[in-house]
Amino acid sequence: MREPNFWYRAPGWQSALLAPLGSIYAALTSRRVAQQPQYTAQVPVICIGNINAGGTGKTPTAIAIAQHLQKRGHVVHIVSRGYGGSLAGPVLVKEGTHSADQTGDEPLLLSAFAPTWVAKDRALGVQAAVEAGATAILLDDGFQNPTVAKAISIVVVDATRGFGNKRVIPAGPLREPIGAGLRRADVVLTIGKGEIDGLEGKPVAKGHLIPLQTGMTWTGLRVLAFAGIGNPSKFFATLRELGVEIIKSEPLDDHQPLTPALMRRLETEAKAQVAQLVTTEKDAVRLPDDFRSKVLTVPIRLEVEDWSSLDSAFQQEGL
Repeated sequence: MREPNFWYRAPGWQSALLAPLGSIYAALTSRRVAQQPQYTAQVPVICIGNINAGGTGKTPTAIAIAQHLQKRGHVVHIVSRGYGGSLAGPVLVKEGTHSADQTGDEPLLLSAFAPTWVAKDRALGVQAAVEAGATAILLDDGFQNPTVAKAISIVVVDATRGFGNKRVIPAGPLREPIGAGLRRADVVLTIGKGEIDGLEGKPVAKGHLIPLQTGMTWTGLRVLAFAGIGNPSKFFATLRELGVEIIKSEPLDDHQPLTPALMRRLETEAKAQVAQLVTTEKDAVRLPDDFRSKVLTVPIRLEVEDWSSLDSAFQQEGL
């Protein structure tokens, strides 16, 4: 589902009309997160989550933290629910063996950087990672899921959009009220330009999403860009910053299947406009096999300005 535009405007009649449903959603979330964990791992579990629904930058955050801890000698495993995948797990994702239809797109991408487990039951996934020798586990999402005890909870926020109209789903973009979520957070990581109000007294780290230098010359390239991520406009903005000439931008729903029919339509439109198809890394893992050589990908990485807030939390857990 594509998020409504009114989520990121000043509260109006739509959010007022849906506010009672938002209150019910918030109450259900509050009841859920108050439950006791079913499983406590013998190694630190670091939850990378958000208060907003949709894309805030959790996947590049998981990659950056995995690499940061790996440089310190830790054996990092990632556990994901595998949104959109058919496998219940726990199963260790293997690139070349599994498809995005089986594991979901994010685990398939993450598996290139650290051993990644897909498990609909997160507790079973964490247990499998521990048994496989993990010394630190990154829980991809799951901030509002109480089944696994978390040593560290990192809340990721898109600094450009903040918390939107600050209303709870469906009246706004929040999975729970801001204050309730921040009380459980150990560190807040803001990504992008902008300042977030209300974070006083909370450790904050800042980062930026940077296109990975691959030797590709993007300046002046005519493209038809498509993206099925939480915030496609962020990807299109990155392309413009690279100097790309976007002939058409096609925002898709988050995790939307890239069916052969959809890809043929996009290919036909691109050829008619003499444009190159281009997409995100996360979308690329969902491409049909016969389109993988036809679509360019822009790898994005998170660059953290100052790791001190995060390192302080890691050190308290012996990492």
